[in-house]
Amino acid sequence: MSTKVLLHVGTPKTGTSYLQDVLFRNRPVLEEAGILYPADRHDHHFLAALDLMQLPWGGLQTEAIGAWDELAARVRAHEGTAILSHEILATASRSQIGRALASLGHGEGTEVHLVLSVRDLVRQIPAEWQENVKHRAQLRYAAFLDQITDPERASRIGSWFWGVQEVPEILDRWGQDLDPAHVHVVTVPPPGGAPELLWKRFSQAFGLDGIDLDLQGERQNPSLGAPETTLLRRINRRANAELPPADYRPLVRELLAHQTLSRRTQSPRLALPPDLHAWATGLSTAWTEEVERRGYDVIGDLGDLVGPPPAEEWSDPDRPRERQVASAAVDAITALLLDNARLRHEEERLHHELADVRGALERAENTLSYRMKRTLYLRLEASAVGRGLLGVYRRARGRSSRSA
Repeated sequence: MSTKVLLHVGTPKTGTSYLQDVLFRNRPVLEEAGILYPADRHDHHFLAALDLMQLPWGGLQTEAIGAWDELAARVRAHEGTAILSHEILATASRSQIGRALASLGHGEGTEVHLVLSVRDLVRQIPAEWQENVKHRAQLRYAAFLDQITDPERASRIGSWFWGVQEVPEILDRWGQDLDPAHVHVVTVPPPGGAPELLWKRFSQAFGLDGIDLDLQGERQNPSLGAPETTLLRRINRRANAELPPADYRPLVRELLAHQTLSRRTQSPRLALPPDLHAWATGLSTAWTEEVERRGYDVIGDLGDLVGPPPAEEWSDPDRPRERQVASAAVDAITALLLDNARLRHEEERLHHELADVRGALERAENTLSYRMKRTLYLRLEASAVGRGLLGVYRRARGRSSRSA
């Protein structure tokens, strides 16, 4: 039975992708230190979170079935420390949280610690809209802001935003049955700070100090500038109806957003409108006071949650400079052309390999005895790869016969 579980439940856009990548890639090193990060693939904990909360998400429901119970069983079977991490867990309901804690052994000898990483609303609000856009959203920034500032929080977007961002309420739900000393709040440093500072705070929260980990991961969730986000939203408006989710993720989110547009660092940054700045900082200040009053373990500085001052020159993504959007579009088109050329070269290489296989099979057919042919055939039929090669050969022979 696991003696200690460190359960990281968000919030989104607080370095979670980087953290999870480091933990995943360093599983063997962590295991040597007695720490379990139970994951067979990068999105293992994401699937488990979907299963726990029964969330539909881009056709992954079937793949997620049973993922949480399987993950919890691995944690219970481990002796030492186990780490679980995914940011969408922040919005779990009280009943779902109760099930999660019970399945991990809380109350049966397992010590569960909650970790919540938090960032100021001044940066979180535009980051959440951009994340929506990177997941196919077509909503204008102004409409998004209207929905999250609605006191009733009646919209789906408003409800989701506050479910994963309202810090005291998340801590209240997840920490309802935990000792406040076992609730750890990790603050994201303000802009301009040392890039390694956030990792140092994560390392302290998860007990990773002194473990020699490889921190040079590539799996992150980089931000886009205002014109780049506008371009992506326009692409969504045109392409969503015809581009299925299975194609959208590698082509739009990964190739265009993460690998191409995120590198355009000279564009105006996406920011909170100046007229909402006082409201956001006031809310963040109230949250810091509440966290301090409850006596949680704070790793970092609660002053980090106040947020940076208003942008001196705010760039409205709903009314962009079209020249900037066009420049981003040229880079996007170039990336798509280069990727298409790469795929064409790969296709040509595979065609050559198939032609070589076909030639080898034809030569073998002309030179081998019946018994040797039968032996080769049975060996090929015994494996999926072999059956595929036989299929290619038969189709090629069929085309040759028809053309003769």
